[in-house]
Amino acid sequence: MSAEYKFKRILLKLSGEALMGENEFGIDPEILKIIATEIVGLQRQGVQVGLVIGGGNIFRGAGLAEGGIDRTRADQMGMLATVMNSLAMQDQCIKLGADCMVLSALSLDQACESYSAQRARNHLDKGRIVIMAAGSGNPYFTTDTAASLRALEIHADLLLKGTKVDGVYDSDPHKNPQAKRYDRISYADAIRNELAVMDLTALVLCRENGMPMQVYNLFEAGKLSAIISGQSTGTCLD
Repeated sequence: MSAEYKFKRILLKLSGEALMGENEFGIDPEILKIIATEIVGLQRQGVQVGLVIGGGNIFRGAGLAEGGIDRTRADQMGMLATVMNSLAMQDQCIKLGADCMVLSALSLDQACESYSAQRARNHLDKGRIVIMAAGSGNPYFTTDTAASLRALEIHADLLLKGTKVDGVYDSDPHKNPQAKRYDRISYADAIRNELAVMDLTALVLCRENGMPMQVYNLFEAGKLSAIISGQSTGTCLD
């Protein structure tokens, strides 16, 4: 592994919406390629990369439930949406020459391997990018919570959340031009102030288990590599 990198193993959480680009639905191939190129670049430098991708660009379980579908069934549909995104990312990583595996919390043997923490760690140790799909496999839990859980299970050094803004703010910077960005904030303060970083369960899980998190702008080139190198960018939570 290159000596310039501070973190050996990371878990990157991406929202499904991040893959849409300027579209209103689905996956933008160019955005997919941009994200995959940066991830593969890190993998080639010896960084062990795990991914959790949401499914909001295709389905949202909670939204379907509000429309009258049984919540458990709706959440399972949302999990399948994350599998679609994960397979798309795997395909792009492979096209870029990387070894990439999708492990699913739902049993989908013809499309991907079943998830286990040991299997994920083994693949990472062998230098493969590992995409962990289908959330936690349980209804009522978001992919934010799944990302926190998976980061702990694979013994990640850092959990990263790629967003459309450059960190955590005290209010929505798109609506409030005076919004304040935090360089660093404790999980306790993020929870107390109800900041929209991740859902409450995810934040508590990270806080109780000492998992540091970095929130950064996914679409600013080089930011991910800068964070892995130990540079301060975005917002750090600990």
